[in-house]
Amino acid sequence: MTVHDLVAIGRVGVDLYPLQHGMTLDEVRTFEKFLGGSAANVTVAAARHGRRAALISATADDAFGRFVHRELLQLGVDDVYVQTVTGGPPTPVTFCEIFPPDYFPRWFYRYPTAPDLLITPESLPLQAIREARVYWSSLTGLSQEPSRAAHLAALEERARAPFTVLDLDYQEAFWRDRVDAAEDPRDDARTQAREALRQATVAVGNLDECTVVTGETDPERAARSLLASGLELAVVTQDGRGVLAMTPTEQVRVDAFPVTVVNGLGGGDAFGGALVHGLLAGWDLERTLHFAAVAGALVVGRLACSTAMPTTAEVQALLSDVEVADGAM
Repeated sequence: MTVHDLVAIGRVGVDLYPLQHGMTLDEVRTFEKFLGGSAANVTVAAARHGRRAALISATADDAFGRFVHRELLQLGVDDVYVQTVTGGPPTPVTFCEIFPPDYFPRWFYRYPTAPDLLITPESLPLQAIREARVYWSSLTGLSQEPSRAAHLAALEERARAPFTVLDLDYQEAFWRDRVDAAEDPRDDARTQAREALRQATVAVGNLDECTVVTGETDPERAARSLLASGLELAVVTQDGRGVLAMTPTEQVRVDAFPVTVVNGLGGGDAFGGALVHGLLAGWDLERTLHFAAVAGALVVGRLACSTAMPTTAEVQALLSDVEVADGAM
């Protein structure tokens, strides 16, 4: 059995992105189709750096599902653990509007659910999860059953082996319908995140996501709160204000890499895949963050997410203050 550098579990689907920018969806005339979903994007990003990556997810037995499988393979990701669900919901589609530099609303067509949220504990490739050099899961997968039970079972199987990552990918749309109208969906997300964090060694999220999970609006306090869960590394991204990473003994801040923003939606996933690469390469934390920040900047300067993920050489070409050795794998 192949031992993967990265095994990720979670969202996969199709992104339909407008080719006309600065206008609402009702005005857009044409779209382009891409592989989408945060977990899928992270695996693609890692694969671009030469990492053996596999995705645990599910699609429907439909045209978009076939597209997902084909694109994963073409982009270097092992799809052996991407199940095909018959008789259920369709493979999901996501639309967005593009108003650079900082407004990119999304609409998730996942009604009433999506195949990737139907993963069960019994369907998990436990050996692959246990043996992966990095295991990556996200908060989205905890938003409903049976995916929630599957994610927690996978984390239990992982037994806090390094590197066990929880991506604090909070999408309110996935939680809003799971609570009563009088309740705040962030409360449910926070409860589930705290349970998962106890079984993780690394947490990654933007400041808004970290605030949902910790209640802290200051990045340093948010990172310390995450570390209090027993993590070895907490990473808080802040868009144009850079990145803060903290371990129990170290704190590193890295400035954002300047870029003209085209579409800000894929930068975090590019950052995640590059973070995986740096962790596995054994780089120090500052070097890893510089590399990941540049990778994220490259993607937000492009339209797509999955197909926009940069190679190591592309990131290296923009790094002037951090040496990235050729072939550092």
